[in-house]
Amino acid sequence: MKRIGFVNLAGFGALMLGAAMPVTASAAAKPAGQSAEILADYHAFQMKDQVLQQVGQKLARGNAPYCVNARLTIGLTLTDMAGYSRPDEVRTALGLKGDFAVATAGGFARDSQADAYQLAPDLEITAVDGAKINDWPAEKRLDWKRLKRVHDFVDASLIGNGEVALTLGGGQAVTLYGVPGCATRFELKSGGKKALADGARVQLGAEFPGFAYPEDEFAAVVAHELAHNVLEHRKWLDAKGRGRRAIRATEREADRLMPWLLANAGYDPRAAVRFMERWGPKHSKGIFRARTHDGWDERAEFVAAEAEIVTAYLAASGTADWPQFFRRDIAPLDDEG
Repeated sequence: MKRIGFVNLAGFGALMLGAAMPVTASAAAKPAGQSAEILADYHAFQMKDQVLQQVGQKLARGNAPYCVNARLTIGLTLTDMAGYSRPDEVRTALGLKGDFAVATAGGFARDSQADAYQLAPDLEITAVDGAKINDWPAEKRLDWKRLKRVHDFVDASLIGNGEVALTLGGGQAVTLYGVPGCATRFELKSGGKKALADGARVQLGAEFPGFAYPEDEFAAVVAHELAHNVLEHRKWLDAKGRGRRAIRATEREADRLMPWLLANAGYDPRAAVRFMERWGPKHSKGIFRARTHDGWDERAEFVAAEAEIVTAYLAASGTADWPQFFRRDIAPLDDEG
């Protein structure tokens, strides 16, 4: 099974539905002839996606007070069968009548409100704010554009109303209320080992080695990519050019912001150092590393020094106010006129 162009729906937040139990998909609704192999592949991917979404949600929500581009977001991701190489087989395996289902549950539904609960993975979704999304045109396979359209539709609803209504496969309607988070989407891509940021998204390949690390160390690499977005590095590189020195400056700055972002999400800021020490010796390629990055040992030193600064601010004030206290390696465009 090949899944490409996965775009999460609305990112992260809380589901406030006025009950204490989750809404779950019915196993009985799945046909007897479903493919165990397809389900195993799908759920293995889904488990990694859940980890990415929950960690990303913690980072984005914890740093929302400091992000100038914070927005309201909701707490789950959707999947569209049109995005798969074998849509009919995946649809049958999941027991869906239409194309849309919950991919990952909301990461903050469990602890954001006493009466909040999650929509469970694999639950079918038939409409968003009354719009019958299954009727929206899409290619027959490997189409990621329709899911992006749904995401944009949800964003517009949250901007206008602060909430969005979903209609479930059985006809039940539920309302999701937005909570603030830094404006970044977290996406898992089938295959690949890279972690990337493009200004609006953080993307990880499903084979990224950090999925096997402790959560706080995995959070460090997500924080690194989120740092690129909140510091608007892509915008800066578009203006200044992508020479090796410029890219290295943005990479060093993203490394140094990692402990700040981790601290505001409730993680140990020193986890960023542990990530470098675990990941670097095996994956940084030694003398063959890209010259756009410092060596992993140098990076660990920069991060360790920054973690001490963050720890001191936490001890003094209980917060890691990086817009006020973080020392930039590059001058933001607005500061340069």
